[in-house]
Amino acid sequence: MTKPVVALVGRPNVGKSTFFNRLVGERLAIVDDTPGTTRDRIFADADWNGITFTVIDTGGLDPAHGGKTPLSIGSADFIDEIRSQAQVAIEDADVVILMTDGETGVTSADKEVAELLRRSQKKVGDKRYPPIFVAVNKCESAPRRAQAAEFYELGLGDPYAISAIHGTDTGDLLDEIVKAFPPQGEDEDDDSVKIAIVGKPNAGKSSLLNRLLGKERAIVSPIAGTTRDATDSRLTYEGIDVTLIDTAGIRRRGRIDPGVERFSVVRSFKAIERADVALLMIDAETSITAQDAHIAGYILEEWKSCVVLVNKWDAIEKDTYTMESYTHKIRQQLNFMDYVPLLFISAKTGQRVDQVMPMALQVQEERLARLSTSKLNSILQKAQDVHPAPSQAGRQLKIYYATQVRSDPPTFLLFVNDPKLMHFTYARFIENRIRDEYGFLGTPIRVIAKSRRDTD
Repeated sequence: MTKPVVALVGRPNVGKSTFFNRLVGERLAIVDDTPGTTRDRIFADADWNGITFTVIDTGGLDPAHGGKTPLSIGSADFIDEIRSQAQVAIEDADVVILMTDGETGVTSADKEVAELLRRSQKKVGDKRYPPIFVAVNKCESAPRRAQAAEFYELGLGDPYAISAIHGTDTGDLLDEIVKAFPPQGEDEDDDSVKIAIVGKPNAGKSSLLNRLLGKERAIVSPIAGTTRDATDSRLTYEGIDVTLIDTAGIRRRGRIDPGVERFSVVRSFKAIERADVALLMIDAETSITAQDAHIAGYILEEWKSCVVLVNKWDAIEKDTYTMESYTHKIRQQLNFMDYVPLLFISAKTGQRVDQVMPMALQVQEERLARLSTSKLNSILQKAQDVHPAPSQAGRQLKIYYATQVRSDPPTFLLFVNDPKLMHFTYARFIENRIRDEYGFLGTPIRVIAKSRRDTD
């Protein structure tokens, strides 16, 4: 089930990043008094009264910088305009918060942003969607809170006087926001294997999608970032139903343009959340980058399975050691995902593309595998014979037995005398011994220590 999305929009320097940091409980957004310091699209999960949702900090809106940017293949314009952040927030968010500044009062820019939001809303019955809340920030004093009433002139309903930096009255605003979330019904019954194609812009994701589908399903262009939405395509491969999710490219931090592309990154990450297996595409011409590692880290954070595809292999001048050199560098950069298989492909020529689906489905099959309790404890005993459990302050970790409590991803529960004695390095050692016996190719493994007394 996907989480509701709350987008923070507004002109620069009204406190969106400060409010974002308060909601998510971390300093993920850069906060500075200089307008425009939020250079990167930042999003994270927040929780209010047990309801989890995703918050997006958009950076400052500037209505004066609109206009059309035609990008074309031949004579055909396939992106007519770059929509404003407000318009895209309306498309992607379940709730929009228009942040304003109670210190400066209503400005012409606030009015323009409010008008953009109002025009973009869709009317369903007697209501307009998504709901928009006006947050009047920097209202630390009683006089400032009283002056917040002037924001009624924006025509977006009741203004909420808050202080993002102090947290004043933010709870009242959040109470109303979570009430406005759409009903979270059950997910549709879909047994297909969901495979997301992810990576930075221009890595060849759309070309791979077209190869896998055998038709021109996605527009292919050498211009970075032309795939704006995460789009689903269905196919049946050797009797197995598959949903391919093609996603917009993810740029390096600081290189995400305002507007549509800023939100397309969110769609890419949301696609990873929906997927069973992520195909992480790396551009062989640029080799692995910090952004590739960042995307891989997010795949791991979401406990998704992964296959790394090194694309554009046809464009690389090669000798006997080229593939080995690339493999070593990628393994070094992705050392936290050493279980992930690598394929060197060319989506353009079709080189080794026929191996992509079999590999992805093999990874998915191993993601769902279960080990019997007897088999698991046999592996565990062998592991302890080779490397006895460590001790701390004179107390030794004792592992009594283990069981696999779930698959998707494989999760193993170890009953021990004291979970605090389970160092992460020993948990990793146990994980590696499990992989030695049963690969779990491309799939992360959870090893959780629990006190046996907790079950008594």
